[in-house]
Amino acid sequence: MIIRVFVPVFIGTILFFVFVFELLDVFSNLVRYIERNISVQDIGLIALAYIPKCITFSLPIGLLFSITYTLGTFYMNNELIAIFGSGISIYRLIIPFFIFGVIFSLFMFFFEEKVTIGSLSVKNKLYSKALGLPEPYSDTNIAIKSVTDKFIYQANFYNDKNQTLSDITVLERDDKNNLIRQINAETGEWNGTYWVLKNCRVFEWNSDRTMLVEKGQQVYYNDQLSEKPRIFQKLSRKIDEMEAADAYTWIMSLKKAGRPYHGSLAEFYKKFSFALTPLIIVLISCSIGGILKKNVFLMSLFLSICIVVIYYVVQMMTMTFANFGIINPFLGAWLPIFLFLGIGIFMVRIART
Repeated sequence: MIIRVFVPVFIGTILFFVFVFELLDVFSNLVRYIERNISVQDIGLIALAYIPKCITFSLPIGLLFSITYTLGTFYMNNELIAIFGSGISIYRLIIPFFIFGVIFSLFMFFFEEKVTIGSLSVKNKLYSKALGLPEPYSDTNIAIKSVTDKFIYQANFYNDKNQTLSDITVLERDDKNNLIRQINAETGEWNGTYWVLKNCRVFEWNSDRTMLVEKGQQVYYNDQLSEKPRIFQKLSRKIDEMEAADAYTWIMSLKKAGRPYHGSLAEFYKKFSFALTPLIIVLISCSIGGILKKNVFLMSLFLSICIVVIYYVVQMMTMTFANFGIINPFLGAWLPIFLFLGIGIFMVRIART
């Protein structure tokens, strides 16, 4: 009985909110599309690539509305009273919803990893190409350390499209952080394994280490200059466009290179915490579904939107605190889950049964 009522409402809600999120994205960029004379076909392709991300946005609010509406309908038709009167507790009643929550939590994580990441990357590339935006990951005035702490790189510009560095200086140090040599180069090119520096001026110690001696060198290469190009990318690179394994590797590279990483680490943790959102939604929606007897549709929709907005505002605040180092990145991602999990458990314990 529960599945027969819940599933059609859930599917209809997901479709509705996917449509709403698509409209919001299109209309928020409509002025740019008109100014650039973007064709309807290109807009359609951008919207199509955005659908998987809209599904992940819609699933929590769709689940919340569907469960609330289902239980509210039962209560309005006095079916909920009959169920409780026959000795079935709310804890037994919500077992199907809890099973759905577990399934959707697993679904959200793997769907995000295997589908949403790729489609969102395609969407952003189509959007940037349509509007003629510059390469998003190119950066200026970069200074990083190698993973081994043996090399320090400084470059005026990194071109992400060509994977090249301009006006680059490399300091090579020994195990005691003493300078071994300095290489100044006009350009550096990534050959797939290490950086090849061109038009170089190499400064090395003389035999008694009293002064640095300069020598010109057309090409300089060292297979230990193996920092991946992504470490030079602008920090606006989005974790939600990277799979978990790649994201973690990139974050650790940022940390070892001495670049800011707390915000990215919080986003990495959010990949896992956000997947548990359906379980939190199940607890909260099951507790409030039994109190709606009038205007079930409108009240379910209103409560669903309010709860989801509050959840995302709290999450946005904790993520911002984590980004600025006010709180630990782990807490930035997981604190909303712990908070709403406690609220959900409390509400279920005091719910009508």
